[in-house]
Amino acid sequence: MEAKATATASASDVETNAETNENMKANTRATSSARKKNWTPRFKEFIQRKPRTLAFKIPFAYFVIILLTVAFSALVLNRISENDAQRKINEASLQTITSIETNVNLMIGNVNNYSKMIFSDPNLQNLLRQGNVYSNLQTQSKVSAYLTNLMQAVPIIDSVYIYDNSGHRFSVGTQEWPTFMEASVKEAPWYEQALKHNGRYLLRLNGGSNDSGVSAMGENEGQEVVSFIRLIRDLDDTSPLGFLVMNIKGASIAQAYANLSAPDSFQVAILDEHQRVIATNATDGKKDVPAVSDASMSAASGQEGMYEMLEANQAKLKQTFQEQSSGFITLQSGGQEYAVTYRSAGDDQWKFISMSPYRATDTRNKSMVLLALILLAVNGTVFFVSSFIISRSVIKPIHKLLRAMQKAPSGNFRKVTVELNSYEFAQLYGGYNQMIEQIDQMLKRIIQEQQTIRRAELNTLQAQIKPHFLYNTLDSITSLAMSGMKDKVCELLEALGSYYRLSVSKGRELVTLHEEVEIVRNYLTIQQVRYPGVFEVRYDIASDCERVMIPKLVLQPLVENSLYHGIRPKGSPGTIRIQAHRSKEGVILTITDDGVGMSEEEIQQVQRKEINRSNRFDSTNSTNSSNSTNPSNPSDLSNLSKITYNSKHNPSFGLWGTMERLRIFYDREDGLKLESEVGKGTTIIITIPKGADESWK
Repeated sequence: MEAKATATASASDVETNAETNENMKANTRATSSARKKNWTPRFKEFIQRKPRTLAFKIPFAYFVIILLTVAFSALVLNRISENDAQRKINEASLQTITSIETNVNLMIGNVNNYSKMIFSDPNLQNLLRQGNVYSNLQTQSKVSAYLTNLMQAVPIIDSVYIYDNSGHRFSVGTQEWPTFMEASVKEAPWYEQALKHNGRYLLRLNGGSNDSGVSAMGENEGQEVVSFIRLIRDLDDTSPLGFLVMNIKGASIAQAYANLSAPDSFQVAILDEHQRVIATNATDGKKDVPAVSDASMSAASGQEGMYEMLEANQAKLKQTFQEQSSGFITLQSGGQEYAVTYRSAGDDQWKFISMSPYRATDTRNKSMVLLALILLAVNGTVFFVSSFIISRSVIKPIHKLLRAMQKAPSGNFRKVTVELNSYEFAQLYGGYNQMIEQIDQMLKRIIQEQQTIRRAELNTLQAQIKPHFLYNTLDSITSLAMSGMKDKVCELLEALGSYYRLSVSKGRELVTLHEEVEIVRNYLTIQQVRYPGVFEVRYDIASDCERVMIPKLVLQPLVENSLYHGIRPKGSPGTIRIQAHRSKEGVILTITDDGVGMSEEEIQQVQRKEINRSNRFDSTNSTNSSNSTNPSNPSDLSNLSKITYNSKHNPSFGLWGTMERLRIFYDREDGLKLESEVGKGTTIIITIPKGADESWK
């Protein structure tokens, strides 16, 4: 019971250990898979994020080319070295088996000579002529003594069999007394072939085998022999008298390759005409070969043996032996490749082969391969360093040119100067410097032209606004004079004079916000005289905004627009608010009225650029046409006023002119914004950007 429990516990432990091993293998596979998955995106990321500059690409390309060249050269050199070394090994193997064949043939030749001595012996001839080896004991004794002496003199012979034609066999061995036995030679497997040889010898392993007592084995049990068989003829009439079988010790055959100096993996074998192994130095567990000496029985353990290779490639070997008498061939057995060298003297003769696995013999000339690799590595390193230096000399001027090109968009149009020894780079730099110079000159010319155009447009608009206001004021004075209001006329003339004195401002195009507000005060004073009780004005000007420079006559046209198109049409008193304060963007000017307001469609029409320009051209054409108003003719002032005050649905020239002046002056489309709601009033917002007055200067 205890033994059973112990066995059960041991089995349980084995199962537990097996399960643990499986879990460990699964974890290892999972870890390896995870590492592979993590490595793949990292490699892709490296490829995608690799620098795209020539400074990286050129050395990297050289490195890859050199690496591939060295790798390819190493493979080619290794293959050439292997093939050359394998060829030399095959030639050496062929020489070895040729030497073995020579030794074996010499041994067989000696045995052949001994056989001639035996069947030429008169006693044996007389004994066999009688038809029975038992017929004459005296002669038999002489033959036995002769054979015994011969075997003692020739140690390679293990035993001698003599068959008569009457079914008897007489044998003499080195380890036994002469014996007689019944044996029918006709039942021997070699009988027919021996007859056909007509006295020529033939060789058989163990003399063939049958159940009739004609097989031959060594005197020691299990020892194999090579049987030398030939027909015995009568020396007088050449009639067949019997057969002679001389059994050669297998160990003696092995002496042909006993002194072979080769690796343990180098195996040789001698095959008979049926490709059966006669002798070999291989031991692979298939079959014991006592014929091999102890000194030669040291094949490497764990390798496929000679027998497996022969069994797996029997048909191919047979075909090869028939096609060529000697050569080299590659065979496979058990997943291993073997280099096989062979010699064959014909279908009825022995075959000598040698075998060595490819993996067991390092056929490469390591010193030559190593030297070649070192030379390739040195040359590749020199080439790589040289290419890196050359690429640097090419890339450096390119980088300098690129840095200059990167500064060009910011307005830095400086020429690039560098000492160059290359015609191509000299042309490139010269072309770039010429292009930069032309661009710089063109930009300066464009800036000057734009400034001239802006000043001309601004002066034109301002010249149009000045007579515009004068016409309106004179129209008001005319109306007051016609009404007999002399005091009001004087007040208006005084305000008008102050207005124009500030407007002229010694020819300056820019005035302070304080001066601009004073112009508006004088203007509204004139309008309050004309329209008493119609509107009131409120000012909210921050003190830190009064010194801000703005174009002249910006606020006055907008205030005029609020009065005529906002407050007067509603038919009741209104209020105009003028405000100024600072913000992050600059100074914000606001003009607000509580007049009739404007619809969204009207605001879009006023702000639309195409309509503004169309109105501009219409106003210019109406002024310059043959029916235009003459400023010097007071009777035409009423017609002139219609240009400005015709209707709230037609935007006034003053509002459009101010918007156009601000657009030209500040070079921006959003300098003036309109916010209005029908029935509630209109707000005009002007943004004066920071530093705009300085940039205009």
